[in-house]
Amino acid sequence: MGEAAQYAIKMHHVTKTFGKVVANKNVDLELKTGEILALLGENGSGKTTLMKSIVGLCKPSNGAILFDGEPIHTLATHEIIRKGIVLVPEGRKIFPKLTVRSNLEMGAYTRKGAIEHSIEEIFTYFPRLKERMNQLAGTLSGGEQQMLAIGRGLMAEPKLLMLDEPSMGLAPVIVEEMFTIINRIHKERRLPILLVEQNAYMALETCDYCYVIENGEIVLEGTSEQMEASEEIKKVYLGG
Repeated sequence: MGEAAQYAIKMHHVTKTFGKVVANKNVDLELKTGEILALLGENGSGKTTLMKSIVGLCKPSNGAILFDGEPIHTLATHEIIRKGIVLVPEGRKIFPKLTVRSNLEMGAYTRKGAIEHSIEEIFTYFPRLKERMNQLAGTLSGGEQQMLAIGRGLMAEPKLLMLDEPSMGLAPVIVEEMFTIINRIHKERRLPILLVEQNAYMALETCDYCYVIENGEIVLEGTSEQMEASEEIKKVYLGG
């Protein structure tokens, strides 16, 4: 299997600085095609900066990022998005004064042709969105807004889906529902997913492989089983 076929994302020695502040330092990270990769770390550890670097919202100061074997770290954000990389940002960033349907349509702006089938497919994952199709997005609950944000991302027909803190601010029962849907999307679409998540329990239950980042550097990595068995992970992230 070739490099492009085996890996969705490869990061080589990626460093990002903002003036004298080092957000990421010599990060090596690999997301295999068809897997879910979790990135754990405290607030301010550099997780979101890595995601923004992948999608081109901030450029690495050093290092390289490859998508399907091709370098993307020198490309503009719109060029990266057109390659099929979608970031569902922390805080959802929906359009509150547009309807649910209009928000979903906005997610398909890079596509050509009819999108009705895709909208109906989104509703199979999130039936509540269909019930609220003509409702203003700003009037939805937090969980429904997160569903809408993910649905809008899927409307772009991504080849890589990145989710930044999808459980933030949600009730535990909604978090479990959200991760069940994320797993379903992954399995049905065979879609590689990069997941940044504070809820380590759910992240490790969901992912195939995991990296831990502290102060901008990768300090630990392993399969979900290895991480769940790690005494360090139990102590810092699982309350063990």
